[in-house]
Amino acid sequence: MAARTSASETIAAIATPAGRGGVAVIRVSGPLTTSIAQAVLVDIPEPRRAVFREFRDDHGDSLDNGLAIFFPAPASFTGEDVLELQGHGGTIISDLLLSRVLALGARLAEPGEFSRRAFLNDKLDLTQAEAIADLIDSSTQQHARAAMRSLQGQFSATVQSLTDAITQLRMHVEAAIDFPEEEIDFLADERVLLQMSQVQQMCEQIIASARQGALLRDGMTVVIAGRPNAGKSSLLNALAGHDAAIVTDIPGTTRDVLRERINLDGMPLHIADTAGLREHADVVEAEGIRRAHQEMQRADQILYLIDATRSVDDATLQQEVAVLPPAIPITYVFNKIDLTDREPALESSVPPRVFVSIVTGAGIALLREHLKQCAGFQSAESGTVSARRRHLDALARARDHLTEARIQLIEHRAGEVMAEELRRAQQCLGEITGEFSSDELLGRIFSSFCIGK
Repeated sequence: MAARTSASETIAAIATPAGRGGVAVIRVSGPLTTSIAQAVLVDIPEPRRAVFREFRDDHGDSLDNGLAIFFPAPASFTGEDVLELQGHGGTIISDLLLSRVLALGARLAEPGEFSRRAFLNDKLDLTQAEAIADLIDSSTQQHARAAMRSLQGQFSATVQSLTDAITQLRMHVEAAIDFPEEEIDFLADERVLLQMSQVQQMCEQIIASARQGALLRDGMTVVIAGRPNAGKSSLLNALAGHDAAIVTDIPGTTRDVLRERINLDGMPLHIADTAGLREHADVVEAEGIRRAHQEMQRADQILYLIDATRSVDDATLQQEVAVLPPAIPITYVFNKIDLTDREPALESSVPPRVFVSIVTGAGIALLREHLKQCAGFQSAESGTVSARRRHLDALARARDHLTEARIQLIEHRAGEVMAEELRRAQQCLGEITGEFSSDELLGRIFSSFCIGK
């Protein structure tokens, strides 16, 4: 996509979902926008004012009619001349109008190309552009609000504040380097160490907020595993709040992976119910067990269901879990406590144990809270912003450079090395907002957007 993005080209796309609807919006951006407007509308509408117009074909006949809005550069979404044609919804009529616009010199926009031009023309930074896609794709109210905060620039502002604080610290350190006879006294100054601590604390606060934002966006993937008839499908239904899986007394009912996405107090939870694990199985069930192991390898957390009538210290239990992926965190969920004298409980053992009765619902609330704790999720606060894994990666690298800068300050009094570590931390932060971003990264980010965005 990077090779095709050019300010000299005019792009166009249908900005509304495909199919039958009340309205279809065609968006045009680029240097040919005004000539396209004159050809289709006869005249150019007054800027930023919706007007009713006939949409004309190349013979001057009416293709459709609707609203037209013209946004002259630079006061537009992309920073270029932009035209929006809002006609009647429907595949045929919108395709005819788009074909007319393309025949007048525009080309079909790539996914996310409108947002990319807005970024390149300094109308948005990279986090704000990504927030547009997150707002469109949001699956919970909390995620939508967090994405809106990022779109409004809250995340960018916090990152910029950290960058400014590092800049101030760098100025002091590099000033000391320029006057080597004073460097040791300067670096020993407690104010420098205090500044360094404040910068590190600010970084940790941003990481904590971004981690919550990433959880709102990505959620956590949980695989329910266990022996046949342990209650795996019943647990899926209990967490989902409806009968997503078939439940019977016949062992081996679940033969394939059943996936469900639920909202856990604002955090998306991707749950997979898998085939019961046992040694002797027919061909179809054996394939289901193979897929269960494959699914567990990709999980963030495994819930291993156990019949609570079994002893907690049953020796065979260790043999069962020995085949599970060792790198994936596991929680033992002892089900059917209604058949025992046990009370609902969450034990912070290794692995953690949760005692529930899916039939009565006892302990399910404890399990839900445990899952949020496993993910590190807290209730979405008013300041939570939308964030992505790449943001967390960049922040983590910035934190590492700040840690190394502190070591150089305290242990070595090495001003040059400290300044270099601070510069690298700034560069990591610049990757978040797009100040330092490769064309490959930009192409990967914007290619995931909608065609008309």
